[in-house]
Amino acid sequence: MLKKQIINFILVGIINTIFGYSIYALFIFFGFSYIVAVLFATILGILFNFKTISRYVFKSNAKNLIFKFIVVYFVLFITNILLIKFFKLFNIDEYFAGFLAIIPVAILSFLLNKFFVYKK
Repeated sequence: MLKKQIINFILVGIINTIFGYSIYALFIFFGFSYIVAVLFATILGILFNFKTISRYVFKSNAKNLIFKFIVVYFVLFITNILLIKFFKLFNIDEYFAGFLAIIPVAILSFLLNKFFVYKK
């Protein structure tokens, strides 16, 4: 069961990541700060990601979990900002810093969703 969840999370995560990173990169391209870019990518991604992760990874239709999901995304938002800020200390540009943050944030996302939101 865990192996299948991880595989489904990776597959769904690829789509969610393309969606979120595209929004992030678009905001950076138009001159917004990385904080604003991450904020909008997070806000726009919450409902899309909630639907895909609920349905395809954790096989849940419970709408009441959205509040816990939002809490998780707040934690992911802060983590993402801190990681990008850390990478920028090494003169890594905002595009690549955002890209580097994807894997650790994705791992944290899976763990928080599995054990806090869906508890499966």
